[in-house]
Amino acid sequence: MAAEGGGKEMNEIKTQFTTREGVYKLLTHSEYSRPNRVPFNSQGSNPVKVSFVNVNDQSGNGDRICFNVGRELYFYIYKGVRKAADLSKPIDKRIYKGTQPTCHDFNHLTATAESVSLLVGFSAGQVQLIDPIKKETSKLFNEERLIDKSRVTCVKWVPGSESLFLVSHASGNMYLYNVEHTCGTTAPHYQLLKQGESYSVHTCKSKSTRNPLLKWTVGEGALNEFAFSPDGKFLACVSQDGFLRVFNFDAVELHGTMKSYFGGLLCVCWSPDGKYIVAGGEDDLVTVWSFMDCRVIARGHGHKSWVSVVAFDHYTTSVEESEPMEFSGSDEDFQDQMIHLGRDRANSTQSRLSKRNSTDSRPVSVTYRFGSVGQDTQLCLWDLTEDILFPHLPLSRTRTHTNVMNASSPPGGAPVITTTPTTTTTTTTNGNNSGANTPALNSVSSSLPRSNSLPHSAANSATANSTNKASAGSGTGIMDSAIATGVSKFATLSLHDRKERHDKDHKRNHSMGHITSKSSDKLNLLTKSKTDPAKTLGTLLCPRMEDVPLLEPLICKKIAHERLTVLIFLEDCLVTACQEGFICTWARPGKVGLLSSQNQASSPSGTVV
Repeated sequence: MAAEGGGKEMNEIKTQFTTREGVYKLLTHSEYSRPNRVPFNSQGSNPVKVSFVNVNDQSGNGDRICFNVGRELYFYIYKGVRKAADLSKPIDKRIYKGTQPTCHDFNHLTATAESVSLLVGFSAGQVQLIDPIKKETSKLFNEERLIDKSRVTCVKWVPGSESLFLVSHASGNMYLYNVEHTCGTTAPHYQLLKQGESYSVHTCKSKSTRNPLLKWTVGEGALNEFAFSPDGKFLACVSQDGFLRVFNFDAVELHGTMKSYFGGLLCVCWSPDGKYIVAGGEDDLVTVWSFMDCRVIARGHGHKSWVSVVAFDHYTTSVEESEPMEFSGSDEDFQDQMIHLGRDRANSTQSRLSKRNSTDSRPVSVTYRFGSVGQDTQLCLWDLTEDILFPHLPLSRTRTHTNVMNASSPPGGAPVITTTPTTTTTTTTNGNNSGANTPALNSVSSSLPRSNSLPHSAANSATANSTNKASAGSGTGIMDSAIATGVSKFATLSLHDRKERHDKDHKRNHSMGHITSKSSDKLNLLTKSKTDPAKTLGTLLCPRMEDVPLLEPLICKKIAHERLTVLIFLEDCLVTACQEGFICTWARPGKVGLLSSQNQASSPSGTVV
C-alpha cells in the first residue's frame, strides 16, 4: 500500500494508513493513558494490556476500558470515535504494592451498568476478582501462592460460564478455578486425570470441592497465552518451547500441534469461524494453522522483531459470491473440508461459507483480515485469501500460483473469472455490516488472487482490474490475471532464494537453552524428540520456509516509540497500546466523525507525532 508521505524518513511515526477499505486515522484526543499523560518508564515492568466490556447502559455509551500500567490499574468509560477521552475521571483506579498486574479479563455474560466482574492476574501468581463499578474487592485466589508461585501470563473466563475461569502461569501450568470455591489453606494434592504427549491434566484431591478444579501441565517453559475457540469447545495454547497445542477443552484431549520456525511462541488467536489459528512469536513471523487439516498453511513475514499480539478483524472478513461454475471432481473434497467440524455456529460468515457446499456449486470467495503488532513498534495488517486457503481447487475464481498455465484455456467452456466487479458483503460475528466496505474493495477483489505475496500487489491489482473493466467480456482479463499471478509466483521464488542462506543460519543458531534449563529431567525425556529442531524442521509440525506460501503484509507501519503490546479490533476502530502506557484509537474509514474535524488544528498528545 502507498506509504504515507512517500519521501519521509522510515523512522517517523505514522498517524494514518491506507488499505483497500480506505484511510484509518489516529484519533489523538481519544488517547487513554495515566491521568498525567506522562510516558511510563517501562523498564522491567509487565506489558500494558487492555480489556473491554459493554455494560449496556441506557445512555448508549456502554463501553468500558480497563488497562494496567506498571503497578497501576485503571477503569474508564471508553468513548472511542465519538468523544475525546476524559482522563481526569477514572471510574476506578488501583495501585498495587509488592506485585504488578499482568493481565485481566471481563465476564461479558454478567456485566451490567451496576456491576462487572473483572479478573486480574499478577506477577507474583495471585488472581484477584474485583468489581470496579461497585469498588468492591470480592476475592483473591492463590493468595498464599500455594498453588503456583510464578507470574500469571493469561487469565480468561471460560466462554458461557458465570463462574469458571482459566489461568496460565510462567511455570507452564494452567489452572481451572470456580469463583464460588475457596483455595484451601494447604498446598493442593493432585490425582492424574489424563496424560498425553507433552501434557498432563490432574484433578485436585480433597474431601470438599476446592480450587483449583484442574491443573494442566503443558509443554516446557512458560505457557505464554491461550485462547478459546469461538464456540468455546477448543483451547489453543502457545508456549516458550515453540509449540502451539490445540486441545478439546471438555474432553481434555490434544487435537493438534504446530512448532514455531524458531524460538518461543508468544501470542495466539482464532478466526471468527474457528477454522484457522494464527500464532506469533520469537521467529518474527505470523503463522497460519488450519484447525481442520492440523497443518501450517501460510507464514507472514513483515516484523523485524518478536510478534507480541495477533488478532483477527471480525468486521473486515469479507465473503463474496460469483456466478455458478462447474467443478471438476473437487466438490467432494470441498464438502469434506467444509463440514468436517459438523458444528453449528451462529455466525453469518460461517453460514455464507457453507453455501459453497450447495448443489448449485456457487463458489464463495473469502478473505480473512488479521493484524499483528510487535516489539519492533510496527503494526501489520494481513489478508488471508482464497488462493492460500484452497490451493487444490483448479477452477477457483481467484487463481492459484500452481494453475497459471491453465488460466488461459478454461475447460468445458465454463466461466472461469468474472471480469465484472462482484458485490462484497462484509460480515461480522454478530451479523452487523461494518462500514469498512467501499467500491474500491469490490473492484480489486474481482481480479487477482488477493494473496499478499508481492509488496506492491495492491497496485498490480488495481492495474489488472482496470484492464479487466476495459475488456469486459473478452479473454484478456483471464490472461492479465495469469500474467500477474506468474509475476507473483516468480517474485515469491526469488524471495525464497534470497532467504536460503538466512534459513541455514537460523537452523544453526536455534536457541534451545531455555527449554532444557529450569525443567525437570523427566519432562526432557518425554519431549526431547519433539523439541529437537533438526527433527521437526521440514515435517508437518514445522514445514520449511519454501514449503508454505509466504504472505506479505498489506500495511506495515511504525506507530509508537516503545514496543507494542495490544491490538484489538472494534466495530468503529482498532485499538493499539505501547509499553509507555498510551492506548491509541484508530478510526476505521468513514468513522472519524466530528471528533477529528474539531481537533485537527490541535497538536497530538502522547507518543504519536
